Amino acid sequence: MGAAPYVAVVGAGGDVEAPLLAAAEAVGAELARRGAVVVTGGLGGVMEAACRGARSAGATTLGILPGDDRAAANAFVSVAVATGMGELRNGLVVRCADALVAIAGGYGTLSEIALALKAGKPVVGIATWEIEGVLAAADAVQAVTLALGERLPASR
Repeated sequence: MGAAPYVAVVGAGGDVEAPLLAAAEAVGAELARRGAVVVTGGLGGVMEAACRGARSAGATTLGILPGDDRAAANAFVSVAVATGMGELRNGLVVRCADALVAIAGGYGTLSEIALALKAGKPVVGIATWEIEGVLAAADAVQAVTLALGERLPASR
């Protein structure tokens, strides 16, 4: 058996609509069920929801924090890395992941999408930026399947 894939789940850290938080939590849980390590920016919103879902299903969560204080991580981060790099930590989130799932998000999410595409990593989006190279997914199962490079089941 190979090493666990690392998948970054990125999106807004502030006010996020409940359906998008539910999608992020479902993505985290689905990644956990498939044996992935969930990487986030370690804070609130989409990041916290993804970590909550992953931890509820037993996965390790890695939070790459913008500040100097590991205690700033959300309660569902297993391993917190305080970078002191501010927004520049977005590059670290992307570089340590094998694939990226973007859920909603603003310019910070856009920067992570761009960095992942530039690095040639798979990028899957749920209700996020519509950019060439980003694979749109309707739900968590489809998003995780695409991010892990697995085949989608044939529709009936």
